[in-house]
Amino acid sequence: MTALSFDRSTLDMRRGACPALSAPMMTGDGLLARVALTDAIAPAQLSELCRLARRHGNGILDISARGNLQIRGLSEASAPVLDADVRALNLPLREGLAVETPPLAGMDKTEIADPRPIAEAIRQGAREIVGLAPKMSVVVDGGGQLRLSALLADIRLVAISTGEGTRWTLLLGGTETTSRIFNVLRETDAISTTLELLRKLAVMGTRARGRDLAVGLSKNDGVNHAASPFGTFHLSNNLFAAGTGPAFGQAGAEDLIALCDEAERLGIQSLKPAFDHSLLFFGPQTACEALTAFARSNGFVTSPSDARSAIAACSGSPACNSAAIATQELAAKTAEECGDLLDGSFKLHVTGCPKGCAHPQPSALALCGTAAGLSLIAQGKASDEPFASVAFADTNNSLRRIADLVRNERQAGENSAACLARLGPRRLAAAVMSGRP
Repeated sequence: MTALSFDRSTLDMRRGACPALSAPMMTGDGLLARVALTDAIAPAQLSELCRLARRHGNGILDISARGNLQIRGLSEASAPVLDADVRALNLPLREGLAVETPPLAGMDKTEIADPRPIAEAIRQGAREIVGLAPKMSVVVDGGGQLRLSALLADIRLVAISTGEGTRWTLLLGGTETTSRIFNVLRETDAISTTLELLRKLAVMGTRARGRDLAVGLSKNDGVNHAASPFGTFHLSNNLFAAGTGPAFGQAGAEDLIALCDEAERLGIQSLKPAFDHSLLFFGPQTACEALTAFARSNGFVTSPSDARSAIAACSGSPACNSAAIATQELAAKTAEECGDLLDGSFKLHVTGCPKGCAHPQPSALALCGTAAGLSLIAQGKASDEPFASVAFADTNNSLRRIADLVRNERQAGENSAACLARLGPRRLAAAVMSGRP
């Protein structure tokens, strides 16, 4: 294998840059390499990836919001060795364009259609297309229990049932609820049209995204079907899935190895990293339930009622050079002290800088680290104008004041997201400033 060379002056740290196994990105704790998979792997294979992370990096792994594994703390010398060692494992590695399907695709008896053949046809057809944006993504969603509705996508195909059979709604830009309708197509037309749109985007340049082709199109009026991947799911052929994950998407190699060892002991043969920083293990019901109990007792998130599952937090300081605050510590403290605010109706976004890598779409409430402290943003992205700014030392008190306000003002049947939206930035700002000198 050709040796790789990493020049710190050319390593791209923009929000639009995307790390890869053979093209890692520089962060605060070294180079970050992404291991993107197209299919399930065995628990023993994830254990081996953890050992490689420990041998070549700092032993810390991320599961990204889109379900990609990331290995942290690599050096310029160890990164190419990791690349070679990972490829030697013969894993189902994704190369090129990100074409994503729901993690239960092909196993979920409730899905309208298996999206994997279409996804593979698009993946193969896109190999010849060059010049696409680094974060270009295509989602092919056949429906079912765990849909990818909340993920941003440049092009999205969603299966629908009609009187003439299955059709695919082609949507451009955004999440499923914020995207624009391009057309409703048969399977073969859905594939060819997607590839043609990708070719148009390539001609437009590396900054062009799906939303640039959506001007003038009607907004999708569909309902957000997103569900939490944490819990136990009944699949076809008497198969079950146990959804768990490390708090805030980050874990030490030893903890993940212990989880995989227990999965093997229970007879679980496969797993998939999945969206929302999760891992889905596939096996008999009793094995999945036992693994869930083991994971819960070892600090993993196993239920959507866990307040930590309602927080999207980046790695923060010191792991990221761009981060001004220790986001993981702040997120853990918030989950502990403001659990009633985090009812699952929104993602609390905790970010170390305005790039907002952990949650690029707007949130009902976002906390953004700055050199002066913390900015609080309502109904927006981390880069939007804050309704209040506080010193880092006053962060916990400020969040408790917001949580108290929502608890006192929440109307019958109203969730936290709706209450935050109704209160608005002025009421939230007044609550944060109350009691301060």
